[in-house]
Amino acid sequence: MVEVAMKYRDLLVTEEGQWQVCKPAREWDLLRTPYRFHRFLTEVEDVLENATNETHCLPQLRLLVRRLVTNSYWIQTQRPTPAQAGQTAVTMLYDEIGYPLTVQVATYPPGTQSTVHNHGTWGVVAVLKGEEKNTLWKRMLNPQFPDWVEPTAEVIVLPGDIISFTPGAIHSVRAIGNEPTVTFSLYGETHHSQRFEFDPTQHRARNF
Repeated sequence: MVEVAMKYRDLLVTEEGQWQVCKPAREWDLLRTPYRFHRFLTEVEDVLENATNETHCLPQLRLLVRRLVTNSYWIQTQRPTPAQAGQTAVTMLYDEIGYPLTVQVATYPPGTQSTVHNHGTWGVVAVLKGEEKNTLWKRMLNPQFPDWVEPTAEVIVLPGDIISFTPGAIHSVRAIGNEPTVTFSLYGETHHSQRFEFDPTQHRARNF
């Protein structure tokens, strides 16, 4: 595994269990004053409606997320508070019947560890505060265990970084450092039949 820590990157994770640094947005494409949350939602919807392939839209979606994070003080101040110490807290920023996207801010206490999973859709996550380590996984060909996955790489995501995922990308996430990790997340419409939680010890997967 390779563990890398750099700042202010746009990253892409694929189903091959690899990550890459993408071409960053130009500074003059980011500045919008004011840039309201409702405008962000509208522009995301416009991008997706004009897309022939949602995965190919990830560069545009990363740009919109970075534009929001850069210009919106309101987003920067969203800090969900856990009900009890050590718990994760999530705030849904927009929730309308029939709206297919997930838009949320989450707070993860230090040491919080996720399962090995994919999302069944594309995703764009911006780290607002703290650090998280993404361990990337890949399905391996094994006739006896079709859900066999193995870790392939690690990347530490820092404040200012944006990490995006193709629908088949598999990862597990750990909040590291001494302070809570706060993230802004945008996910596409979840296809539950394609969303899995993997058990790398028993080599099994289940929908979740």
